[in-house]
Order: sequence, then C-alpha cells, then structure tokens
Amino acid sequence: MCCGTKRLTEIPCPPTCGYLRTARAHPAAVEQRQREHDLRVFVPTIRNLTERQQQLVFLLLGVIRGQAGDPLRPLIDGDVSDAAGALAATYETSARGLIYEHQTQSLPAERLRSELRAALTELGRNGGDRTVEREAPHALRAIEQGVKAASAIPGARRTAYLELAARVLGPATAVPDPADEPAQSGHGGLILPPN
Repeated sequence: MCCGTKRLTEIPCPPTCGYLRTARAHPAAVEQRQREHDLRVFVPTIRNLTERQQQLVFLLLGVIRGQAGDPLRPLIDGDVSDAAGALAATYETSARGLIYEHQTQSLPAERLRSELRAALTELGRNGGDRTVEREAPHALRAIEQGVKAASAIPGARRTAYLELAARVLGPATAVPDPADEPAQSGHGGLILPPN
C-alpha cells in the first residue's frame, strides 16, 4: 500500500525497482479511462481526413497549445472554434476566387487566427502553397468540429477541447535556445554528450 501511494512522492524509488517499471508500463485505471474517452471524442473528428489533413490538424493543435499556454492571453474553446472557423471560411472563400479575410468575435480568437494563418503560410512557403490552401480548410473544420464534440459532453468545462488536445499531443518538449548553450569550438557543430 505504501509503495503504491507514496512512490516517487515520499519514497525515492531507484530506477531499477520492478514495481516502478510496472507502474510506468501500465498506467493507472483512471489514466487509461481518460485516454479511451479522449480517443472516443477526438478520433471521429479526424477519421475522414486524409493523412496530409491529419498532419495539418496536429500541426495546428501544436500552435493552439502554444497560444493556450500563455497565461497573459488565456484561451477558451469558443476562441479556438471561432478562430478555426474564420480561417477555414477565409480559405474556402479564396478557393472560390474571392479574397476576403473573415474575422473573429473576440480578441483572443483573432490572435489565434493570426497565429494559425502564420503557421500555414510558413508551411506553404516550403513548396506547398496550393496544397496548404486546399487541405487547410478540412483540418480547420475538424478542429472546429472537435470543439463542438468536446463541449457537448455533459459537465464540460470552457477549456474541455484545449485540455483534450493537450492530452492527445502529450507533454510539450522544450526546444533549447541555441543562445543559452555555450559555444563549442573545434567540434564543427557536432553535439557531444557531457563527460
């Protein structure tokens, strides 16, 4: 009982502990049920997308997670839906030959729409501008649909989709800033492990 409740909090377990390895390999029932629930909500929103469109969904979710992590500019699911819908409508209007920037209803949603647009524009610069314009509306509509699905769950919070997206994407990994690392002369850019 002690091992199960105080592992790694009060008891400093060695990495070789068999119980610790088993606990890491087999998540708690609560975590497993949460994953299954997340998949039941998330998978239907991307099921009918092509592989490229699914990749765009995950790219855009990464941008959304980056914006949602800013404590000075908090987002709610309504902002995500509004931004994704407005940007999808802009791409759909452009495909019909009209140039019109659809706007959002709130400032946080507009900031997010701008960030999503910048990420897609940057992706298009790498040689796939027409592909991005053709595929992005599908990915954006899937995100908009995901917000509606997460919000429809009884007792859902105003950030239910944002929380679901964070769990689906997994923990964020920090990208080290090259300016923070000491210069390693004589190694030709090769990163060597510490001695």
